Amino acid sequence: MEKKRIGIVGAGISGLLACKYAMEKGFNPIVFEARNSIGGVWSQTIESTKLQTPLSYYRFSDFPWPPSVTQTETFPNHNQVMEYLQAYALHFNILRQIRFTSTVIGIEYFSPSNEDSTSWDLWGGNGEPFSANGKWNITVKVTGHPLVMNQVYEVDFVILCIGKYSDLPNIPDFPMNRGPEMFDGKVLHSMEYAAMAGDEASEFIKEKRVTVIGLRKSAVDVAAEVATKNGVGHPCSLVFRRAHWLVPEHLNKFTFRNLNRFSQLMMHRPGEGFFQCLLAFLLSPLLWMFTKMVEMYLKWTCPLIKKYNMVPDHPFLKQIVSCMSLVLPPNFYDRVREGSLILKKSQSFSFCKNGLVLDGEDSVLETDIVIFATGYKSDEKITNIFTSTFFRNCITQSSAPFYRECIHPRIPQLAILGYPDSASVLYTTEVKSIWLAHFLAGKFKLPPVKEMEDDVTKWKKCIKRFVGDGYKRSCVSVLLQIHVNDELCRDMGCNPKRKRWFLPEMFAAYDPTDYANLTRPS
Repeated sequence: MEKKRIGIVGAGISGLLACKYAMEKGFNPIVFEARNSIGGVWSQTIESTKLQTPLSYYRFSDFPWPPSVTQTETFPNHNQVMEYLQAYALHFNILRQIRFTSTVIGIEYFSPSNEDSTSWDLWGGNGEPFSANGKWNITVKVTGHPLVMNQVYEVDFVILCIGKYSDLPNIPDFPMNRGPEMFDGKVLHSMEYAAMAGDEASEFIKEKRVTVIGLRKSAVDVAAEVATKNGVGHPCSLVFRRAHWLVPEHLNKFTFRNLNRFSQLMMHRPGEGFFQCLLAFLLSPLLWMFTKMVEMYLKWTCPLIKKYNMVPDHPFLKQIVSCMSLVLPPNFYDRVREGSLILKKSQSFSFCKNGLVLDGEDSVLETDIVIFATGYKSDEKITNIFTSTFFRNCITQSSAPFYRECIHPRIPQLAILGYPDSASVLYTTEVKSIWLAHFLAGKFKLPPVKEMEDDVTKWKKCIKRFVGDGYKRSCVSVLLQIHVNDELCRDMGCNPKRKRWFLPEMFAAYDPTDYANLTRPS
């Protein structure tokens, strides 16, 4: 029987994993990558970017970091991450499957039967990865070659690995005559700044007054880098609307070490039984005490957060469950103390000829460059790749998470990897890639569509109990990752308990190496 064709969009971490595990199951996937290199966001980031995750939790299960890194680093820099990804791709012969400078501009599903997917009881009509008639057409534009016509590839299954933090920047709208058009300086998104080479970026900001908008990971990284390069002579301003808990590296490392089964007993789970619910209720004070101790520690060790109105109005636990955990760049508050980094909290602002007018301030914040570090339109990015209005609406008209965080119950023969936020995207995506490869190989079927939709609704309700208006469907499992992996293991017929005996099973942290043998051929 002819082997089915798998099309993978994107050669970042998710794309590499999807390709590797599909190859292990005997498939010959084709990977379309818009850039000329692998790595996704790691191939285009600012000079000072480092991992937020300890390297022991940000690694492939069957491919360790080299000793030159493990012996000297806990949070490797972006060059070391890129070298690691390139070594992985070479080791598993993934590069030969990738078509670089190939931008996917649209995917279209077609089936001769024209059957309405809303009438399906089973995913795709049969609960299996492939259909006898259904196919996807992937339209590809070869970048850098304007005379080459768009090419169309027919595949049996599509895996979207296009990521969330690239390509479609989110820049806020402004009322008429109050936006960037009124400003004489330069306005750009952190994506554009990250695309500059190191020397080009240094020259761009040299002796310029730079203002960075936002207080997420990219914002604090860009602001810290600019402040370090320009010094007190040309201080960088960091303007933010809402404060977040900024965690030092050592505390982040400690937190990872405590992500074990015992800590998950303190969390309510989707579809939990009476005794699980009771146990979570009885143990929840321990979780509350831990997060309060973290808040007290941060206030004590970083007194500047009070001085500059940086104390968040939300608890630390809500920030973690909302996937807003932020690791401080080295010497961040040292830059604040010396005056090279100025923190300004403002609910709103507008542009004027020579800078920004901040809400509640009389004077203008004079600046030469404004860098928006305000995130990306991730859902819109996924939506735009579909030509079908129905499939677009499947994404936009529901806030429920995907089934097993990678399958939409109403979109057949397609999976989305790398979409959920996670403390360690590599770790969580690898287990899902193994699960998906097992599914593609026919090792199990998906449950009925109604059952999948009920499952994702339970996840949504469960997480909304903790975060309320901070709910995002891309972030439903950050504190329940072991539980998610347990579900994936059960689907594959694997033992979810990966440790050798009870005590480490309950109290030792789970890491990628615990799942190293899930994909061995049976």
